[in-house]
Amino acid sequence: MARGKTIAELATAIGRSIGYVSQIERDQSGISIGTLQKISDALGVGINWFFQGPAAAPPGERDVVVRKGNRRILDLSAKGVIEELLSPTLTGQLELIITTFQPGSSTGRGGRLRKGEEAGLIMSGELDLCVDGKRFKLTSGDSYSLRHKGRHRFENRGSAPAVLMCVLTPPSSY
Repeated sequence: MARGKTIAELATAIGRSIGYVSQIERDQSGISIGTLQKISDALGVGINWFFQGPAAAPPGERDVVVRKGNRRILDLSAKGVIEELLSPTLTGQLELIITTFQPGSSTGRGGRLRKGEEAGLIMSGELDLCVDGKRFKLTSGDSYSLRHKGRHRFENRGSAPAVLMCVLTPPSSY
């Protein structure tokens, strides 16, 4: 509604049913990052538009600091993924995110479409990174850098949660 689209228009734009979009809207169905990417593209917004939470910070800290308890969150827990926005604003050149992947979770079969650069560090656990048909097993302390446009996906095939911290440039570049 905020972007002036009906559920039917959005469903057509993302190639899904009206019922599915309605279930997402009513928080009755989980959503993958890939589907969320399609929705953000259809609405002309970045995925960070969907981050929720207490973004207000004390006036002296605004635009500089994000306290742990004050992070904006993208809750995809139905799919086993939680993203936390660590950047105080999205007006600069960088976006900093920390993502927690539960065992068996992934960013979806289609993966994420990068429109800019991305780099990250595995803080804990293990993640598979799939890029251009290649699979890389990353463990705690490993890092990666993706400099070209294209798709990639993460999958936690381990038995413990995995935590990834990544930086995107420009903000909302996927």
